[in-house]
Amino acid sequence: MGLTHQKHLFDIPEDVTYLNIAAQSPAFKAIYEAGLEGLQQKNRPYTITLSDYFEPVIQLKKLFATLIDADDYNRVATIPSVSYGMATVANNIKLQPGDEIVVIDEQFPSNYYSWKALSETYDATIKTVVKPSKTDSKSWDDAIIEAITDQTAVVAMGNLHWSNGSLFNLKAISQKAKQHHALLIIDGSQSVGALPFSIKDIQPDALICAGYKWLFGPYGCAYAYYGSYFDNGKPIEHNWANRLDSENFAGLTNYQSQFKPLANRYQVGESGNFIYVKMQIAALQQIIEWTPNTIQEYCKTISVNAVKELKALGCHIQDDNDRSHHLFGIELPEGLNVEAFKQDLANRQIYVSFRGRYIRVSCHLFNTEADFKPLIACLSAHLQQV
Repeated sequence: MGLTHQKHLFDIPEDVTYLNIAAQSPAFKAIYEAGLEGLQQKNRPYTITLSDYFEPVIQLKKLFATLIDADDYNRVATIPSVSYGMATVANNIKLQPGDEIVVIDEQFPSNYYSWKALSETYDATIKTVVKPSKTDSKSWDDAIIEAITDQTAVVAMGNLHWSNGSLFNLKAISQKAKQHHALLIIDGSQSVGALPFSIKDIQPDALICAGYKWLFGPYGCAYAYYGSYFDNGKPIEHNWANRLDSENFAGLTNYQSQFKPLANRYQVGESGNFIYVKMQIAALQQIIEWTPNTIQEYCKTISVNAVKELKALGCHIQDDNDRSHHLFGIELPEGLNVEAFKQDLANRQIYVSFRGRYIRVSCHLFNTEADFKPLIACLSAHLQQV
């Protein structure tokens, strides 16, 4: 393995087992220090220069473009949330009555509500693709590809399922969507940063990512990539910084009708947030240095024995090739008192996410193989009571 654990960069106490980065990432030291630098700048606003409103944002967009294998950083916008990015996408799509929007069963709400509203506006249909049963020979990918027809206007989904890590073959899905002239809108919140992703390979029309999970940014930041379909679209807000020549403060009241090129028109107002941007830059620089592929392989290495032990206890976990390794779901055995188990985990400071009879485990470079042992021991103790 090319990289050992990075626990020394984080401030997680030894008595805490944190397997829940899919909900909220911890900050590492460089991010914390970058945030302090931004606070110091705010304390002394006379040190803020004109370039501070623009150049760090450009640097941040270049970093994100590098991470997702996009050639032009001008196709990247920094935004406050996935819902903001999805609202921007939906704001620039017109449908016909009877058109279909394909989504995945139990998709995260921020990648559903915009499509529900859009379908109601245009009398279109939400087409939800349910995972085939265990006895069905058809895969989830097969079902998604089969659901895309000439009626499909939009396919909106993640690179993997946010609750259990089920991987989707986005390349094949993208090819089918393009055959039927459907837009492909990807929510990369639970994959980008921990799983390799290439714009050139997948060719989505838009990619929206929360920034506070695998991208280690503060809560309230996100990223969006917009393809050529959105080059001349309408933003959901109008702010001074998105217009041409906005760098000229002295001429801001010479109102400009033209936007900056490509995705720059979709930047959120006050995108030059001095504290957030500095933290985001530090985060992406470190992720690019680690590389998503290395992170994925590390997570696989530290979790492989735990997966075997959990299966031996009667838990169901998808096969390795069908799921991610930084995030995966564990179906708990029948008869287990889930509420008592949940409370015991909290008492022992073991942090995971619960989804009904499933728990979602998510790990990173601050974890080691030893972090899975308290979870397994706690589950084993409760199963003995069944």
